[in-house]
Amino acid sequence: MSTATPRKVAQPAPAEVATTRPRRGLRASSTFNFWLFTGPFLIGLIVFVFVPIVWSIYLSFFEARFTVTPSEFVGFANYKQILTDTDFRNSLVTFTVFAAFIVPATWGLSLGLALLVNRLRFMRAFFRSVFFLPTACSYVAAALIWKMSIFNGVRFGLANTVLGWFGVENIAWLANPDPPWYWLVIVTVRLWLQSGFYMILFLAALQNIPQELYEAAAIDGAKPGWQTFRHITLPQLRATSTAVILLLLIAAYQAFDEFYNLLSKTTWGQPPLVELYKMALGENQNYGAGSAGAVVLTLLICVVTLLQGKIMGFGRGEESK
Repeated sequence: MSTATPRKVAQPAPAEVATTRPRRGLRASSTFNFWLFTGPFLIGLIVFVFVPIVWSIYLSFFEARFTVTPSEFVGFANYKQILTDTDFRNSLVTFTVFAAFIVPATWGLSLGLALLVNRLRFMRAFFRSVFFLPTACSYVAAALIWKMSIFNGVRFGLANTVLGWFGVENIAWLANPDPPWYWLVIVTVRLWLQSGFYMILFLAALQNIPQELYEAAAIDGAKPGWQTFRHITLPQLRATSTAVILLLLIAAYQAFDEFYNLLSKTTWGQPPLVELYKMALGENQNYGAGSAGAVVLTLLICVVTLLQGKIMGFGRGEESK
C-alpha cells in the first residue's frame, strides 16, 4: 500500500491594505466647489437685491430729498403722502384692472400655443423656436416698433393700412385717450413678448403627462378633445398654471418699459413704477416717498400673489386637494 505525500500548494501573498490618503485638492473639496460656483451669484444677490430692499425700507421712514443718507426720521409720513397721492392710487387701481385682463389673456394664449405645438408630428422644434423667439427681444425695442411701425397713427402704419382696406378711417392709437386705444397697443406688444416663454413652460408640462391616462380615458369612452382636456390635461397642468399666473401677476404690476416708451408724453394710464420713477427721480428727487411707494407696491404684489396661491391651492399636497 503506497502512501502519497501531499504537496504544498503555494498560497497567494496577502493583499496589502491601501494606505493612500484621500486627495485634498480643489477637485476633492465638494464644499469648495459649491461655494466657488454659487458664491458670485450669492454675492450679487446680496449686493444688488437684498441690500437695496433693506435700504429702500430704511429710506421710507426718513426725509430723503436729494440724498440717500438721510438723518431726519419722519415715521410713516412718506407712506401717508404716497397713499394720499391721487396719481399713485389711480395707477394701482388701473393696473389691478390691467392685470385682471392681461394675466388670463397671456395664460390662455400660451396654453393654446403649447397645445398646438405639442400636437405637431413634424417641425415641432421649428415652431417652438419661432414662438419663443420674441422673448429675446427687448421691451424697449418692441415698444418702439409697435409705436413707429404698427400703431403709429398715420395712414402708412400697418394697423391703419389694414383697416383702410375695409374703409375704416385712421385711428390715433396712442394720442387719443377717449376711447383708450393705447391699451390695445400695450396689450398686444406684451402678449407678443411674453407668450412664448410661458408656452415653453406649458409645453414641458404637457410632455410630462403620462400617455396611460389618455389611453385609459379612451377605453372608458372619453372623447378626444374637450373631455380629455377638461378632465385630464387641465388638472395635470395645475401646478404649472399656478406658477405661470404668479409670474404674470408680478410682471403685470412691474410693467415699465413699454409704458414709458409708448406713453411718455401722456398723463393717462401710467403704471405705478412710472409714478414712482417721477417721484423719486423727478425734479424733487424724493427718495423717501419713492421708497415708501415701492414698499407699498411690493406688499400689494405679495398680497395678490398669496390670495391667488390660496385660490389655486399652491403648496398644498395631493391629499389635501
